Amino acid sequence: MNSYPKKNQQPDQELVLRAQKGDKLAFDLLVIKYQHKIIQVVNRYVKDINEAQDVTQETFIKAYRAIGSFRGKSTFYTWLYSIAINTAKNNLVSRSRRHFDCQIEIEVAETCGNIPQLREMETPETALLNQEILATIKKTIDELPEEMRVAIILCEFNGLSYEEIAHAMNCPIGTVRSRIFRAREALDSALTPLLTSGDFL
Repeated sequence: MNSYPKKNQQPDQELVLRAQKGDKLAFDLLVIKYQHKIIQVVNRYVKDINEAQDVTQETFIKAYRAIGSFRGKSTFYTWLYSIAINTAKNNLVSRSRRHFDCQIEIEVAETCGNIPQLREMETPETALLNQEILATIKKTIDELPEEMRVAIILCEFNGLSYEEIAHAMNCPIGTVRSRIFRAREALDSALTPLLTSGDFL
């Protein structure tokens, strides 16, 4: 009675070893076994179901390509989970950066619209200043430390809450607040000389 293996209970170690030897069917069995768990993990970060499926597929592609480096120091699922988390975070930051690039001109325009000196003057000088503001914002954000840069982009240009950012960056909300505060300080310091220039007062 004990000689019969339980259904769907092939050990991961066995499937991994077979996959490392080039057995694609063995890896397919691992995909079938864990695909639902991985898409649930990805969904914590990527809310769009179609994009979550793409990220899940990318996770398994990365895992397949890296299967030869798996040494069994952790369980296969733990290893796969870490790949999924990193892939989802990279996707989130990438989408945020694209959104940032598309939205920053709108944000600058709205900011300038709230400054009377700029709103009232339709001159080549004003247009030049707007370009300088845009370039300064991009340059300042690009030069921020990575964790501050990601936090401010997710907050200001992707509309994520502090709680969502904390979850995505795997850190306390207080840390997120601190990173965003320091990023805003850096932006204020960079923009203040432009916005208080005597030529535009």
